[in-house]
Amino acid sequence: MQFHVEAMTCGGCARAVTAAIRGLDPSAVVKADPPTHSVEVQTTRPEPEVRAALAAAGFPPR
Repeated sequence: MQFHVEAMTCGGCARAVTAAIRGLDPSAVVKADPPTHSVEVQTTRPEPEVRAALAAAGFPPR
């Protein structure tokens, strides 16, 4: 699944986004690209849970 995360603007943000998703699924594969604000996630968790985890971390996805 892919998300656009406007609030992700730097490497620290990318690490926080990755940590939020891995807090939900430790085996998730996360590719976060701050310059394009894109996050690609491979996980077995449902999309609404991933969206909620990102929003709770302060990075609401579109």
